[in-house]
Amino acid sequence: MTSASLPPETAPAPGRRTVMAAAGAAGLAAALTACGSSDNSADTTGTGAGAAGSSQDSGSPAGGTALAKTSDIPEGGGKIFKDHGVVVTQPTAGTYKAFSSKCTHQGCAVGSVANGEIVCPCHNSHFSAEDGSVKKGPATRALPPAKITVSGDQIELA
Repeated sequence: MTSASLPPETAPAPGRRTVMAAAGAAGLAAALTACGSSDNSADTTGTGAGAAGSSQDSGSPAGGTALAKTSDIPEGGGKIFKDHGVVVTQPTAGTYKAFSSKCTHQGCAVGSVANGEIVCPCHNSHFSAEDGSVKKGPATRALPPAKITVSGDQIELA
């Protein structure tokens, strides 16, 4: 009696959930990559009314990374330091604030600061130049604060 040969054993095919999860992860990675920016230039804008607030001048001795002179940051506006990942604002005269320049919606770099607001160009989220809070979505979380020191006319990343 002869025996019929059996097909070689193969690994089971991946389940539908596994395939869908992998496709979702690949799509998310592509979307996040598209939101990033490798441009290291800084943008400035500068007019408009700012809100009242206190300075983040901690009075600590120099030693941080020099970002700008106070005269470089317009009142009611700000300056984006893409290579350092921060945006520095001056919501009212002599008051300097700093926040992450990465939008909390999908991670795009914010693009401008004017009229007391920081604006992300990707989906048009607006954040307060005074405290980083969301003024207009789709972002739902505030920009995280960054630590700066102001000594004389010099602003440094702490």
